[in-house]
Amino acid sequence: MFDFTEEHKMMRKMLRRWVDAELVPHVDALESEAMLPYEPMRKLLKTFGADDMARQTIAKAEERAASGKADGPRGDAEGGMMRDPAMSAITAIEFSRVSPGFAMAVGASLGLCGGAIMKRGTLAQKKRFALPVLTGEKIGAWAITEPGAGTDAFGGMTTVARRVDGGYVLHGAKTFISNAPYADVFVIYAKMEHGDLPMRQRPITAFVLERGAKGLTTGKPMKKMGMWSSPTGEIFLDEVFVPADQLLGEKEKEPSREGARDVFHGERTAMVPMCFGIIERCLEEAIKYAKERKTWDKTIGEYQLVQAKLARMYIAYQNVKSMLFKTLWMEKNGLKMTMGEASSMKAYCAPVTTEVAMEAVQIMGGNGYMREFRVEQLARDAKLLQIGGGTDEIQLVTCARALLQGDMVLG
Repeated sequence: MFDFTEEHKMMRKMLRRWVDAELVPHVDALESEAMLPYEPMRKLLKTFGADDMARQTIAKAEERAASGKADGPRGDAEGGMMRDPAMSAITAIEFSRVSPGFAMAVGASLGLCGGAIMKRGTLAQKKRFALPVLTGEKIGAWAITEPGAGTDAFGGMTTVARRVDGGYVLHGAKTFISNAPYADVFVIYAKMEHGDLPMRQRPITAFVLERGAKGLTTGKPMKKMGMWSSPTGEIFLDEVFVPADQLLGEKEKEPSREGARDVFHGERTAMVPMCFGIIERCLEEAIKYAKERKTWDKTIGEYQLVQAKLARMYIAYQNVKSMLFKTLWMEKNGLKMTMGEASSMKAYCAPVTTEVAMEAVQIMGGNGYMREFRVEQLARDAKLLQIGGGTDEIQLVTCARALLQGDMVLG
């Protein structure tokens, strides 16, 4: 797959029109936190019928269950706008051209939280917890990162779940969680109490919690360098009782660490279309400005130093585009990318996106530094892509280990 199909291109045009009409006018309000991203998200789902698609997906799953048939594959299970990987990528691209923070808020709710429940949950959990998230009725958050863990997400995790009559009790804290200040549904990862087994070796299990549970509280939205349109915060778990039917999948024997790794893996590859959208917009704005801005009676695009910047930006655009379509091709053909491959992809795309955005600021000079020209926002937002989902440094380490262990084959 080297390009979008005609159907995808048509959908991209439709989505571009929606973004121009419904998102662009509200970017300043979203950036100032005067407006939350959730109403535009709900309007998006209704406009494109994604909420009804999610309902139909659950209804079909119930029909299969009633007839004794197994639930459908993941592609059917996710439903809505998550059904087609290319459509999901197009959505992230178009949002990220205008507001990467909005893309992150939507992705965290529908993709990370809703997607995790749809993939690992029971039918009852999908209907009770995932469906309201996928229709936009409720907002979801996916919580694994902790104050003292960071990149060592699994080994450094200290949130604990202990078994009690009728369920479990969770104690611990999560931080840097997208949508946490306003989320209604939380997918929380914790280490199961396991005798004398050292904390780092304990099995990790996922639970689905709802706002209002006794002992569950969230902090105020954090003040950040970028991604202002995406509310981020902390989650505090003070002896929170969780009924047994809220253990994701309702089976302890299924290792949730792998489930978390799958979503973590998806979080890394999902950043590629975000990177593509940011780079595409920055390149467009830089080219336009280079053709219009004059110094010493020449457009700045006639100077070789500016031309070199634009050429390097375009090279990055082409490289990220190739990685994007490789990802879509693999998903279309049912191929799973290794963790090393996913890490190498993020290790390239994230920093080059920041570089391209900063070059756009540089080409546009003083205007590029001003908020009204937008590239300064994209530069600030892009920086998080080098940190969230694992830093540049850990991606390089993961990639190198995979090469040395023979997990990635050359040729």
